[in-house]
Amino acid sequence: MHLVVAWEHGDEVAHLQDAIAARGLDWQVSWLPLDDAATGSAGDLQPDALVCTADSGWSRCRLLLDEVRVRQPHAVRIVLMEAGDNARAVDALEHAHRVLPEPLDARTVIEAVRGVLDLQVLLDDPQLKRAIERVGALPSAPKQYLALTRLLRDPDVSTHAITAIIAQDPALAARVLRLSNSAYYAIGREIGDLRTAVVRLGQDALRRLVLASEVFASGADMDGMRERALRTSWLASQILPGSGAGVAATAGLLADVGRLLPREALSDVPHSYAGAYLLGLWGLPTPIVEAVAYHQHPTRMSGAFWITGAVHVASALVNGTEVDHEYLQRVGALHLMPQWRALAAASPADGGGAAA
Repeated sequence: MHLVVAWEHGDEVAHLQDAIAARGLDWQVSWLPLDDAATGSAGDLQPDALVCTADSGWSRCRLLLDEVRVRQPHAVRIVLMEAGDNARAVDALEHAHRVLPEPLDARTVIEAVRGVLDLQVLLDDPQLKRAIERVGALPSAPKQYLALTRLLRDPDVSTHAITAIIAQDPALAARVLRLSNSAYYAIGREIGDLRTAVVRLGQDALRRLVLASEVFASGADMDGMRERALRTSWLASQILPGSGAGVAATAGLLADVGRLLPREALSDVPHSYAGAYLLGLWGLPTPIVEAVAYHQHPTRMSGAFWITGAVHVASALVNGTEVDHEYLQRVGALHLMPQWRALAAASPADGGGAAA
């Protein structure tokens, strides 16, 4: 394992090397000064994993991550940034597999690298690939959701531009209007125009509704799946507030996307793995793919309670399945179960994103 660390100073990198060696790992650690990183030298080092800090220059770090993605596509890409920078953390997931809090910590970095590598092995499993091949034509990526997500990255985006995307699909527009007038959102008068409905819902609820509407198309079975997906999404975002809430909401909504694929083709692989494979093809961020893959068996992951844990609990409470108490005990979250059960009981029936 060749780990390249792009950092301003080499002292912390030397400490990381010592900590890794003390754990008995045969990893080579190289220091890449951030000034050198801007010259395109990262690819020459041929890293198996790259760690860079965003706080010394996010633009340089982003260019470095993208360079490594092109030249070493299987390399694990990790960003360290100051906790609380939610907007930049979400942007970073477009370029990296993991976003970790500063300071540079050997145990956290090792767990992150191993976690991404384990997921790559799972998704590269020949049995899973054969099962996916039997499916034939796979569902396409949700175009409206991706377009809306790109649009919302612009802090100056207008409500008119957002409304224009929603208006392209009459069924989706009807769902937006219905939800904006539901008891969960309605304040005062009933509204009938799409622009006002978009403003009332807000960006997070709107994105969830668009994604659910595209992924879970209309139909008797799909209506139930969409409702459960929206409830799981809402609950996951409540279980994991802060910078991870949005990612947890998306992962929760897509937790059972593998059930959309034909059962007869996937008889020998879990639907969660098949769903994760599909999301990987769609290019969704790694924490979402990972949460979908492992949400039924969270003990297969190491590290602290994060996206996968939140989706595991939310999915179990919404679907009435068993929560893994051993896992929650291990990550120090078991004492929160009464609070989470109360949240689930009080959650809106449609998860803040009703199906029309």
